[in-house]
Amino acid sequence: MWFWWFMFICDLLIPLLMIFAGRMMWKYTPKNINGVIGYRTSRSMKNIDTWKFANKHCGKLWCKIGKIMLFPSVILHLPFYGRSIEVIGTFGAILCTIQVIILLISILPTEKALRRNFTEDGVHK
Repeated sequence: MWFWWFMFICDLLIPLLMIFAGRMMWKYTPKNINGVIGYRTSRSMKNIDTWKFANKHCGKLWCKIGKIMLFPSVILHLPFYGRSIEVIGTFGAILCTIQVIILLISILPTEKALRRNFTEDGVHK
């Protein structure tokens, strides 16, 4: 039973992190462009305008996606309560992989929004 709880908590980390980090990026965008904290792509780091836009856009998106992923992550774990460590571990790894893929795919709409709103040089259209 302890392993189920461990995997349950681990599989909630990504959605909870997306909600928390997304809110921080959205509401408290890092003031300076940096290579450590914030939405960091070459397009988002062109200038302060692209930096703020990308962080706010991605932050809102992560909040929404994190909230959407949280409920299914909880519900999908319930049938595995009491199963073997191998079954729980395999399910947890698959769920975590899907969550990471969703997290990475969220880069695409933010980059598309940057292209739609800014030129290649980072000038607002």
